[in-house]
Amino acid sequence: MALVVLYEDNHLIAVKKNAGDIVQSDQTGDKTLAEEVKSYEDFANKNLDAMFMCVTNTPIAKSISEKICQILDNKTLIIDITTHNKTGSMETEKIFKAKNINYVECPVMGGPVQAEEGILGGIVGASDENFKIAEPYFNFFCKEYFHFGTVGMGAKSKLLNNFLSLGNAALVNHLAKSATEMGLDLKKVFDVAKLGSGNSAALNRVFDNLLKGDFTGFKFTASNSVKDLTYIQDLLKDFPEAEKVAEVNKNYFQKAVDDGYGENFISELINKK
Repeated sequence: MALVVLYEDNHLIAVKKNAGDIVQSDQTGDKTLAEEVKSYEDFANKNLDAMFMCVTNTPIAKSISEKICQILDNKTLIIDITTHNKTGSMETEKIFKAKNINYVECPVMGGPVQAEEGILGGIVGASDENFKIAEPYFNFFCKEYFHFGTVGMGAKSKLLNNFLSLGNAALVNHLAKSATEMGLDLKKVFDVAKLGSGNSAALNRVFDNLLKGDFTGFKFTASNSVKDLTYIQDLLKDFPEAEKVAEVNKNYFQKAVDDGYGENFISELINKK
């Protein structure tokens, strides 16, 4: 999701590139006011203490950073929520560091529901000094957050967590699809799975909705899964057994993309050919 979130006074302003997709939340409880930034130059007079950046991938993040760092004041703290490749956040930090702008990476665990409720999990890479500066902002959108070390460590941890999450999601899809084609009672399959070590957030997220005829329980697209698993494969290239697992899962989602289901949620693939 190409999204920029600005913290200004008592407002969180989120600006998405698509017209009409502005999302804003006022932490005071006052009536929210929409404000759209139409160009990079509009940031110049915002007098920002911090800017949140969450974009689709590392190349886009670096491109935006090259432009925005020419405009922002060096007192602005960048909090980057983008899921980067293994070196992307370090490369992005260098761009801002050249302009003496402080940078923190904080990719998150959770989905749209958790984001709206402000209960995401933050995976932080930052210097100790920048971590302390950023902590008040983490509290706006994170239930918990964890400082893994310097910039780059957050990205690695995020990718490993996505390796687990996407692997679980793929297995749950295979379980549901196979059980359906075998004529098994899905509720009983779910109830049994919950009793064993196969129980997981992915299992519950998919089946709680699936049993109601809703295939949108796991709200992460096949195309985003391919992007993340490509990053994960690169991260794991020195761990051949793990890299092979990532490749198998990437191939599963890549087939969905090739079949025209790239923008479908993972769980929607259960009822696709």
